[in-house]
Amino acid sequence: MLSPKYKIQQFALKQVLGYLKKDPQKNLPKIMEWVRKFDTENIYVDQYDMIEEYLRDPNNNWTQLMCNIINNVHPKIVQTVFTNFLLNASIRGWAEIQKNKEKYGHEIPFTILVDPTTACNKHCIGCWAADYNKALNLSYEQLDKLFTEGKELGIYFYIMTGGEPLVRKKDILKLAKKHNDCVFMFFTNGTLIDKQFCDDLIEVGNLVPTISVEGFGDATDGRRGEGSWNDIMRAMDLMKSNKIPFGFSTCFTTANCDSVLSEKFIDLMIDKGAYFSWYFTFMPIGCKTDTSLMANPDQREKLYRTIRAWRNTKSIFNMDFWHDAEYVGGCVAGGRRYCHINANGDVEPCVFCHYSNANIKDVSLIEALGQPLFIEYQKNQPFNKNQFRPCPILDNAPKIAEMVKNSEAKSTEFIDPENVDDLCNKTINYGLTWAKRAETLWEENIENKRKAKEEKERIKRNKKIILILWRVMTSHIKSMMNKSC
Repeated sequence: MLSPKYKIQQFALKQVLGYLKKDPQKNLPKIMEWVRKFDTENIYVDQYDMIEEYLRDPNNNWTQLMCNIINNVHPKIVQTVFTNFLLNASIRGWAEIQKNKEKYGHEIPFTILVDPTTACNKHCIGCWAADYNKALNLSYEQLDKLFTEGKELGIYFYIMTGGEPLVRKKDILKLAKKHNDCVFMFFTNGTLIDKQFCDDLIEVGNLVPTISVEGFGDATDGRRGEGSWNDIMRAMDLMKSNKIPFGFSTCFTTANCDSVLSEKFIDLMIDKGAYFSWYFTFMPIGCKTDTSLMANPDQREKLYRTIRAWRNTKSIFNMDFWHDAEYVGGCVAGGRRYCHINANGDVEPCVFCHYSNANIKDVSLIEALGQPLFIEYQKNQPFNKNQFRPCPILDNAPKIAEMVKNSEAKSTEFIDPENVDDLCNKTINYGLTWAKRAETLWEENIENKRKAKEEKERIKRNKKIILILWRVMTSHIKSMMNKSC
């Protein structure tokens, strides 16, 4: 049952968004004053300060992005997603998560990534889902129970993948309608997006697509099959024309590095209507995976530098799943900020870590989150002080083997279960090679932060000095004028 306070906040946010719609560029700086009022427990004070600083500049790329969202996304979706993500997930939900963390003695994730199905109309090279049985599904009832139990813990943000989630299109829409206080993001190949589905997305208002793309036509078709690029372009054009917000995701490899990090590519994605992106580093999951696709140190550094540069220039929210670990204190898996539930119900630390002690068909969500493997993760996090080396599989290979063995977790792969030592053997040398480059980058990063802090403090001091001088000068002028009178 919604509290009177929440109902007031919900109404107020609706009014704020209506006010913002009238003149986004002019009113955006004022919006944070209202958002601060919603966050009565002051959870995100530092973040608000940073956002306000950006929004003061009308020519800033972040201001442009927010204006694009307000002007070009269907108002019902803007209202629903803002309300559900800001009030329910980030403020109300996060407060509940912290209380339940204390109550149960272990972490509660901010989001859960779940596979409704392993069925897919594609067979993409290097897809981790390919190692699961293609006939696996979580029923509507099981998914409904998961989201219900999740909300009781404070979790209002869910991500769906697969397989291809839209194979279960009817169930997903039904679940979104029932759990209309949540935000659902889903990764899709785009082939099943049509005009009717766009209408459905507007109706529910809380489903946000993310289209998987591997670069331009040749790269995407080479990994996802002939015609995939044309399907993606068609889906993006359709969503843009219907004012549906969407993002894109890409698996960063040795084969597509230059393509997906080119100005031409990111500008095309923005022009097509994408508002955010996910960049994932290729993981050698599965016994038959092609390890040659793992990005080398030069390519991984290029990913890091390019994404950071785009954040200052491009009107799109780019996320680097690996090198953004510093903003969240390292690896987010194992229930710390997120976890993965496959289509068989196995609750895994990460979408790339196919080991588990628990299944939601057998235990409640809170029991699954307290499983031995998750506790091992949380005891060991962060896995490295250098947060450009966050991953226990790719960057700190012995760690994953230790945790799996200590917890007696079992492989969740159906087709070809992978021994955890075999997994480590594929990544340990890679991790050691990357460590050398990561150390240099981390030191550079710390130094840049130190300089930025000093510059900020210098500007603050100068402002104070100018203010004092101005007061002294005006006081002196007033005194002289009084004497002359």
